[in-house]
Parts: sequence; structure tokens; C-alpha cells
Amino acid sequence: MFRIETEVDKERRLLLRAALRDTNTASSPALRDLRGTPAERETPLQVWAFDAAGELAGGLDAHTWATWLHVNLLWVADHHRGAGLGSRLLAQAEHIARDQHACTNSRVETWDFQAPGFYRQHGYEVVAVVPDYPPGIKEFTLTKRLT
Repeated sequence: MFRIETEVDKERRLLLRAALRDTNTASSPALRDLRGTPAERETPLQVWAFDAAGELAGGLDAHTWATWLHVNLLWVADHHRGAGLGSRLLAQAEHIARDQHACTNSRVETWDFQAPGFYRQHGYEVVAVVPDYPPGIKEFTLTKRLT
């Protein structure tokens, strides 16, 4: 017999995360090898661009983990789009990830109305498409080898 609860509980979430981490580590030689190495830590990586007036023109928020760069957010202000700023932000993040964090790959999720074409132009390949996430929108996952 089990009692099922649906409350949000931060302490249980941490317990669940630790239990899953332990199970995954025991089940995967690759994860066992990763544990205790610098690549195991998720490290924030951010790149910012400011215009001549000191206003935020664009930015990229990402993190590195296990030799991967994961681009979380990339944004360029409307009046700066088309000038290559997004390309510069992405290239700088990839450079830092590769040269300072030993990343060999990059990944990003983007919606169909956002930037799948932009990432393809920069060498990313679609590895997954999730239809209706959220309803009426496709989410793309793209990856790139950083060489």
C-alpha cells in the first residue's frame, strides 16, 4: 500500500534529485567517470552587448556541463537585429566554452518562430522537434560540434 501526495515540497525534491543522481551514477559508467571531475559542475556562461549609450543591446545566457555548452537564452534588441550581433554573441560563447571549459559540443532549444534558421546558419543541426510545445508551436533542439 502506498500513500500518494501532490504537494510541492522543496526538501523532497532535493531528496528525489539525489536519489536519481545516485541511481543514474550506479547505472552508467559514463556518469561514474564524470563524477568528481571539473566537467561535472554546471558553470554559468553569459555574454553581454551594450550600445554606445550603455544600454543593453543583446545578451546570451548559457551554462557548461560535461563538455557541453547549453544555450538557454539569446536575445538582441529589435533595433540592433540584422547587424550580426546575435552571431557575435553566439560565437563568443562558443569560443569561451571551447577554450576555457573544454566543451566539444553545443545545444540549444528554440521555437519555430524564433531562431531555428539562425542556428542552422551557424552550423547547428536539428536533432529533435517537439510539436505543440506549447500548443501551436514547434520546439526544436539543435546541436553543434565545437571544433
